[in-house]
Amino acid sequence: MDNEARESSSKQPESGNSTEDENRKIRRLQIIMNMVMSVISQDTDLTIEEASELVANTKRAALAMFPDKEFAYDIIYKPRLQRLMNERFRLQ
Repeated sequence: MDNEARESSSKQPESGNSTEDENRKIRRLQIIMNMVMSVISQDTDLTIEEASELVANTKRAALAMFPDKEFAYDIIYKPRLQRLMNERFRLQ
């Protein structure tokens, strides 16, 4: 294979690469959220302060991956976490 053919075959379109990266970040965030929600709902020794810290760290992680998506976080994940915290710690 000559250099020109090798270079063209190794280059991928920018949009394909960024889409893959975006999908990887989304999957990572879903895993983080599932793990945090499992810990909050299943760990009987978890205090409300520790659970609140987990929630805050989850938001920080989400915004680190998707800096311009705070509104999306607030309408997708925040209500789920609030509902879970209310159920787990009998808050109102």
